[in-house]
Amino acid sequence: MPELPEVETIRRDLAPALIGRRIVGLDLLWPGTLDRPSSRSQAEVLLAGQRIAGLRRRGKYLLFDLRSGAILVIHLRMSGRIGLVAADSPEPPHLRARLLLDDGSELHFIDMRKFGRLYVLAGAGELAELLANLGPEPLGGSMNLASFRERLSIRRTRLKALLLDQRFLAGLGNIYVDEALFRAGLHPLRSAAQLDDREAARLYEACRMALTVAINNRGTTFRSYRDGWGVRGGHKELLLVYGRGDEPCHVCGSEIEKVRIAGRGTHLCPVCQPLEPHAPASVATRTRRVAEIDAPYVATSEAAGSSQG
Repeated sequence: MPELPEVETIRRDLAPALIGRRIVGLDLLWPGTLDRPSSRSQAEVLLAGQRIAGLRRRGKYLLFDLRSGAILVIHLRMSGRIGLVAADSPEPPHLRARLLLDDGSELHFIDMRKFGRLYVLAGAGELAELLANLGPEPLGGSMNLASFRERLSIRRTRLKALLLDQRFLAGLGNIYVDEALFRAGLHPLRSAAQLDDREAARLYEACRMALTVAINNRGTTFRSYRDGWGVRGGHKELLLVYGRGDEPCHVCGSEIEKVRIAGRGTHLCPVCQPLEPHAPASVATRTRRVAEIDAPYVATSEAAGSSQG
C-alpha cells in the first residue's frame, strides 16, 4: 500500500502540472471506484468545468481543491496508482477512472485490486467528516515531541499496532512502522505506555526520519507503486529492515527476522530491538551507524509537512 512518502511524492510531482487546469470530464470505467457521491451524475456536476486550485495530502489521502470549493479525494489503498498522461496514450491495464483535462491530458487512476476509492465532496464539511478519525501528521506542525509523548503515555497498545493505527498518526503503514521502530531500537511488542522519555523521543525522531528519507528517495516500490510520472520509487534498496528477512542487519550484522505481529508481517533485528531496553552505549552505536547510512539522503531534505490539509 502506498504510504505517506509515496503519496507525498505523487503530490509533489503532479501539483505543478495540475494546478490551474480545468476538468472537462470524468470517465468512470469501474463504478465501484466512486465512493461518494452515490451516483456518477452527481460527481460530474461537482467536477465539470472546475479548475484545480490546489493539491494537498492528508495522511495517505490526496486532496484536489477545486475553485468552487468542491474537493476531489483519492485514496490509493492497496494497489492504486495515479499518473498524468497525454490524451493519445494507450489505455493501461486495470484503468478504473480517468479525469479529462482542458489541455488534452488525462489523470489516470489504475488499480489492479479495486480497493482504491474516489470521493467527490461538496466542500470542507464533507471533507472533515471523511477524515474525522485521522490522527496528526507525523511531519506537520500539529504534532511535536511533547504531544507525541502525551499520546503515547495513555496507550497500553503494543507499538506495532499503535503506529499502524491511523487514529494515532496519519500516514504510517507497515513499511515505515518497521523502519521507524528499528531506527528507534524498539521492539514492536513493547507497550507504548511503558516507554521512558528518552525512548519516546527516539521514536518520535525515528518516525519523522524514516518518512523524510523515503520522501527524498521518492518512495518505495515493491510491486505497483509508481510516482506521478510512472517511475518506480528509489527507496527499496535503502530500507534498513523491511523486506530484508534473513539478511544481515546494517548495524550489528545479526540476521533480520520476519515475524507476524498485529496481523502483519513484521521485520526486526533481534539484537538492535530487544524486548528489554538498550544500554546507552548500544543506542549510541546504532544511532551513529544509521545516521551514516542516511547522510546522503537528508542533506537536501524538504519540509514534508507543508502539504497537509
